[in-house]
Amino acid sequence: MKRTSIFALLFLLSLSNLAFAAKNEVRWTQILQAQYFPNQSILEGSDVIQLTSPIRAEDPALVPIKVTAKFEQTKDKYIKRLLLLIDNNPVPFVGEFEFTPDSGKADIAMRVRVNSYSYIRAIAEMNNGDLYMVKNYVKASGGCSAPVGADYDAAMLRLGKMKFRLNSNVQEGKPTMAQLLISHPNLTGMQMDQVTRFKRKSHFIKQIKVTFDGKAILTAKTDIAISSDPNFRFYFVPKKKGELKAEFTDTSCESPVSRDVCQSGKTYTKTYQVEP
Repeated sequence: MKRTSIFALLFLLSLSNLAFAAKNEVRWTQILQAQYFPNQSILEGSDVIQLTSPIRAEDPALVPIKVTAKFEQTKDKYIKRLLLLIDNNPVPFVGEFEFTPDSGKADIAMRVRVNSYSYIRAIAEMNNGDLYMVKNYVKASGGCSAPVGADYDAAMLRLGKMKFRLNSNVQEGKPTMAQLLISHPNLTGMQMDQVTRFKRKSHFIKQIKVTFDGKAILTAKTDIAISSDPNFRFYFVPKKKGELKAEFTDTSCESPVSRDVCQSGKTYTKTYQVEP
């Protein structure tokens, strides 16, 4: 065999090995599945949910993702919980989102940080306990260490402010899309201050609860993978005139990846009057 052919073959093999290494699922199969779903079977979920994400992210700190349910929520059949994971992030846990029949649809959209080439997984738990998973591979790197885009001092001044946005055609008894915008830097603990050259301690939103007239429509636990100034798009069913209320609590931790030593933060609330 000619030397050039050997080099070409070795080059192709190296590319194949790199592709395999990049897309391997070792962390999921050996760690994450047992950590989050010990001794549980997970079914292929394309008939239950759809995960939308870019193949290659324009900004690794602001990667848009969306999970869309294939059916509306009813008392007999609904998605109870949705878990989002990014396999190769320093903290794979993105968030756990709980829904009820009053959610109307178990859809959720947000922006996340992706730290290296990785699968993003969405696992839906039905009200009968069945689990379904979909996954997308996303090419991005450096999302958890990317500096906060806005001025830090200015970001801290507006911390905790929230805003609701609703469709203009809110209909009584119909699933209505809402958007919750939160001002919060959501620091990962891996971002360097551009002036002091020290890393800022993690400071992120850990719990969110949205209710309509006192009934929960979305409850979430989140971590550092959620982008700065988070915004969440979700659904609820306004059966009458009422109050949409959002409440979130943040925390700060000594380590970017460990939750053993953390301090409770503050709780912030926002209300909005809905008139179908």
